[in-house]
Amino acid sequence: MLKSVLFAGAALALVMSSAPSSAKELKSIGVSLGSLGNPFFVALSKGAEFEAKKTNPNVKITAVGFEYDLGKQVTQIDNFIAAGVDMILLNPGDPKAIGPAIKKAQAAGILVVAVDTAAEGADATVTTNNVQAGEISCQYIVDKLGGKGDVIIENGPQVSAVIDRVNGCKSVFAKAPGIKVLSSDQDAKGSREGGLTVTQGYLTRFPKIDAIFAINDPQAIGTDLAARQQQRTGIVITAVDGAPDIEAALKDPASQQIQASASQDPFFMARRAVQIGVNILNGQKPASTVELLPSKLITRDNVGEYKGWTSERKE
Repeated sequence: MLKSVLFAGAALALVMSSAPSSAKELKSIGVSLGSLGNPFFVALSKGAEFEAKKTNPNVKITAVGFEYDLGKQVTQIDNFIAAGVDMILLNPGDPKAIGPAIKKAQAAGILVVAVDTAAEGADATVTTNNVQAGEISCQYIVDKLGGKGDVIIENGPQVSAVIDRVNGCKSVFAKAPGIKVLSSDQDAKGSREGGLTVTQGYLTRFPKIDAIFAINDPQAIGTDLAARQQQRTGIVITAVDGAPDIEAALKDPASQQIQASASQDPFFMARRAVQIGVNILNGQKPASTVELLPSKLITRDNVGEYKGWTSERKE
């Protein structure tokens, strides 16, 4: 309940916020994201632009992808410093290794806000509550199985978001004595190919699998493909992200085993990051340097109402 109250407050702040006449103008913002070929980061970029232009219609926005190359991201930050931007919105390639670059920007008087993943030394961070995302995705499994069954937690790269999702899932399964976790330590690499390969192994090892929680949507798509290839049915598959691929799968009669994904909202995430950054520029420090946005469960029943990553957003 507290989380939803906090979220409602955050949403209200977005609606009500208006810069006072004495506010420091946001003239330019630099945005460095994983890859602009990824719909998640495209939505982040659009959300940042939407909110920045609400603050100043003439704001200059430079959004670039670092293509998961930390050296490239450091160079981008140097370029933002040289350009004299007021704020950098950063999806860190490595939360710790990017620290010195963040300090350099701050020494130049530039505010740094991290999105999606925390970054060491950032002025603020806005990210999904990944523990809660894991909880609601796995609670769906418990409810669907009536609290009894053999399940798998399909793990992934050991970054904070994945660890939090797995911990949230484990806490839910632990409260259901009838749930038996067959495996929870296999790294499916966060990819469709990894989900396919790891699940092929599960299906060979375990004659009975009632459900699989995949730490992200690409793994879930690969998991479903492996099950279909081996003609294994009756497996409940859930995940985290709410990406376009899973949105399509939840609407596809041929993908019946994919049943839910705990969504992230990159558009809103970036809006909050810019708003918090503008507030800090004007002397209003947040109560906490990290803001967690709650996740919502997307299912085959409610996917028709879901505003996905690629939908047009005007609010």
